Parts: sequence; structure tokens; C-alpha cells
Amino acid sequence: LIFGWGYQPERLQAGIYLLFYTLFASLPLLLGILYFYVNSNYLIFSMIYMNDYMNFYLYLSMIMAFLVKMPMYLVHLWLPKAHVEAPVSGSMILAGVLLKLGGYGLLRVFECLISMGILINMFWLSISLIGGFLVSLMCLRQVDMKSLIAYSSVAHMGLVVGGLMTLNIWGFYMTFVLMIAHGLCSSGLFCLANISYERLGSRSLLINKGLLNLMPSMALWWFLLSSCNMAAPPSLNLLGEIGLLNSMIGWMWMVMLFLMLISFFSAAYTLYLYSFSQHGVYYSGIYSSVSGYCREYLLLML
Repeated sequence: LIFGWGYQPERLQAGIYLLFYTLFASLPLLLGILYFYVNSNYLIFSMIYMNDYMNFYLYLSMIMAFLVKMPMYLVHLWLPKAHVEAPVSGSMILAGVLLKLGGYGLLRVFECLISMGILINMFWLSISLIGGFLVSLMCLRQVDMKSLIAYSSVAHMGLVVGGLMTLNIWGFYMTFVLMIAHGLCSSGLFCLANISYERLGSRSLLINKGLLNLMPSMALWWFLLSSCNMAAPPSLNLLGEIGLLNSMIGWMWMVMLFLMLISFFSAAYTLYLYSFSQHGVYYSGIYSSVSGYCREYLLLML
């Protein structure tokens, strides 16, 4: 999708980033699975366990592919590139399905890696939370709408990785909830960003101003999806985030500082996106703008 239907010539670089990040991480996963098979002669999750409990390399090879897919901070650089260069279908599939495959893979793989995870997971958790905070700060400086939504995905997935790594029941269930909620919400935001891109020919927040005047009926969807993105009360995101905060604070109370910062900045950059795009004087270069076609409302409904 990126190579064939992307918008800019830079899509080549984005596709290669995506390919190489996932390829380099997933080859060790294949080797790890083969190692399990050679050792135990079957690949049923519930029956596999690490015979050599302290095999760090096996643990790393099994987990790294999913951490890149999530993506965890430090291996997230392919995501903003892929999102910005992909067409709207690619972005929505990437945000809604592919990122969640990483989380689902971790959920399944930790059944057989739990003994090693108890020792090492603190490392991943701290990277995810510090990274989520730094990415939230980066979001506040973005002018490209798609880029902002892509970076916000990295921040949310930081929370998800953190909750998973605590290995407790709250973390596992709420990871599942937040992934479903975020998949629905961020793919909706990408759809909205594309709708305004089709009208104005630009994704820049400096040009996408005053959309409240141009497309008043779209502003409802902007508001609903933005409030879901910042985990406002009626949304499923709130349930997931509160559960993840619960699991991480129960695991170690010192992470509370980073969790507070991530939650605060999550609301801050979402409000920044909403207020900059909906309010303000609309761009004078616009000749005509249709409020929205039936198919777009149907897409957002779904």
C-alpha cells in the first residue's frame, strides 16, 4: 500500500524502514520458534515452557519482534514515516490492526516466557514509560496532522507495553481493552485527517484551521474521536488507561510520576490537535469545500 498508493516520493524510504525494522526483528523470532520446536517437538502454546529458564537470548528473540511491531520507544522510528507516507487505507489498517498484532503476540508469548520476564521486564517497562513521556512532548511540536496522530499511537502503546510487562492480571486484561479502544479511535482520527487532506491538499495544521466553519458536521466526529484519544470518561480508552495505571502503580508506585505526565500530555496534544484544526481563521486559499460525503460519515460510523 505504501509503495503503490503513497503520496510523496519519500514513500520509498518509509517502505524500506518498515521492511527492515520488521524483518530484522522477526528473523530471531522464527529462530526462537524453531528452537522451541527442536527442543520439545510441538508448538502448542500451553505446553511450551522454557526448559533452560535463564536463556536470555531466546527470551529476547521471542519478544523483540513484537516490541518493534507495537512499537516500543527506541524502535518506533518506522511508524511515523509509514503513517505519513501511507494512503488512508494503509494508515487505518496500520493503526487498527497491525500495531495490535504486536500486543497480541506479547500476550500469547508471555505464557511461556514468564520466568525470564519476571527478572527483566522492569527494563522494558522503564523504556516504555520514559519513551511515552518523550514522545508526548514531541507530539506538542508537530505541525503535520498525520504525524501527530502517529506519535500519539507510540505514546499510547508505551502504556500498553508497560502494563503488559508487569505480568499481572490487570495488566493483561486492560492491555486488551486499551488496544481495542485505541485501534478504533486512532484509525478514525486518520480517516478525519485524510478527509481534510482531500479538501485542502495539505496535512499541515497551519493550513487546516477553522474547519469548524468549513465542515461543521465533521466537527462532531473530530470532537468525539479526540475526546476518546485523550481518554475522556464515556470512552473505552478511559477504562483501559485506568486499569493500566492500576496495574503499574500496584507493581511499583514510583512509576506514578511518569504515568501522571503521560496522561496529562496525552490530553494536551489531543486538545492541541483539536483546537488548532477546528478553531481559528480558515485558510484564505480555499475556494470550495464540501462538508462531507455520505460515504465518509459511514466510514467514521464503522
